[in-house]
Amino acid sequence: MARRHLQICALLVLGGCATTPLDGSPQVQTGSQTRRADLPNALAAPLRDLNILQSKIPDALLAAAEAPYGRPPVITCDWLVSEILPLNGALGPDLEDAKIDDHTLGERASASVLGAIAGAASDTLPMGSWIREISGSNRHDKLISAAITAGQIRRAYLKGLGESRGCAPPARPYRP
Repeated sequence: MARRHLQICALLVLGGCATTPLDGSPQVQTGSQTRRADLPNALAAPLRDLNILQSKIPDALLAAAEAPYGRPPVITCDWLVSEILPLNGALGPDLEDAKIDDHTLGERASASVLGAIAGAASDTLPMGSWIREISGSNRHDKLISAAITAGQIRRAYLKGLGESRGCAPPARPYRP
């Protein structure tokens, strides 16, 4: 009985742990992306299922979720750049900035193996889908997805404003 109490206390202490990508970037990842990122994240899948480990949502995405179409009284190109760069850091490159992502067979196989490891690790929890729901892990994953979508919408909106004002990239889309 005392051991069970210690386990519950340990879970409560760890209950709000937030993680960032191992490369130190502020780029946010969904739960499935995190599980396939590398071996430590694949093995930590049960901790994510229990909502002990959570991906931290960057402040830029939280602000975008609050007001994706928020507009200041005065819009300058410098202001647009100062708003877009944190979004680029949190979301990764925009579609026009991203190079064609041509994964090699080895990279795809590695992602598949890590996904299988994460799945096996998650399977150690009985009734995993219920545990993810009860622990709040599913809710947190939905928050991450909503924040990513809001950030993408915000970045597109800001670039549209920049293009309408004749700003230079990154305050507007790149043109060849």
